[in-house]
This record gives sequence, structure tokens and C-alpha cells, in this order.
Amino acid sequence: MTADETGTGRSTDRRERRAAHRAHADYTGGVYGSMLAASVVIGAGTLGSFPRAELVLLLLLTSLVFWVAHVHAELFGARLARRTPDRRVILRVCREEWPIVKAAVPPAAAIAVSPVLGLDVQGTLWLALSVAVTGQVGWSVAAAHRAGAPWRLMAITATINVLLGLAIVAVKIAVTH
Repeated sequence: MTADETGTGRSTDRRERRAAHRAHADYTGGVYGSMLAASVVIGAGTLGSFPRAELVLLLLLTSLVFWVAHVHAELFGARLARRTPDRRVILRVCREEWPIVKAAVPPAAAIAVSPVLGLDVQGTLWLALSVAVTGQVGWSVAAAHRAGAPWRLMAITATINVLLGLAIVAVKIAVTH
């Protein structure tokens, strides 16, 4: 009896497709979304005092707008020139670009819990910025790892993203002083 006759062939094929998808997953949106979140935090910090709920909404809604923009650009920029996208392609592009939104959730959560930690506005901004930069580094290392990069290349991408994060922190310091 073959695997197809026992019904296990289909589940094996499905697992193999999922594994292939994970191996080729693109974390660019996560890195980009983390940098976007850090930029929103810096921008909000220049406005002075603000309600935390407002900043959480600003982070999440900004990431959603950028997600829609990326989905639109992907679908109607390159793909429309070749053929009209079908439902399956649209859903796949939406899923592939979703890390832009996912990257905003940890900084938003940091802002939401900052009162429990006793943080003032500046402390909240620094926490959210730290979480966003950490996410940026994490997404880049995850991308390198999923691509099968050796540890040295993962260390290089982490270093580059730490430096980019430090550049964002330098902007925050320059803007607030």
C-alpha cells in the first residue's frame, strides 16, 4: 500500500509545502515594520505629553495603513502588469506583508503596560523604542536563520540592524534635545 492509498500522502505534501513556505518566508516587512514603529514613537515623542491609548492606536493604525499600501503596491504594481491577481494571490500577498503589522504589536504592548511599570511619558517612549529596535534585530536574524545563513552572517545582520537602531535612537536624542 502506498502513502497516497493510506491518505498520508496529502498531509505529507501539505507539511512539505508549509516547510518550503517557512524556508522562503520574507521577513522584510517585519524589519520595515519595526523601523516604522520606532519612527512613529520618535514622532509622537516630539509632540510632548500624550495619552498612551492614542499612541497605541497611532502605532497600530499606521502599521495597518502601511500594510495596505504594501499589499496594493505588490498586487497592482508588479503583478497587474503580468495578470490580474486572483483571490488566492491576494490572500497570499496580504499574508506575506502582515509582518509589517505584527512588528507594531510589541511596541504598542510596551506602551500599554508602561503605567503598570510606573513609567512616565519619556520612559514609555524609550521602552517602546527599545522594543521596536529589538524587534528589528530579531526579524533580521530570523530572516537570516530561515534562509539557512551561517552564524557569522546572522551576526552581521544583527550588527547592521543594531547600528540602524542606534541611528534611530540618535535621531530621538537629537529631536528631543
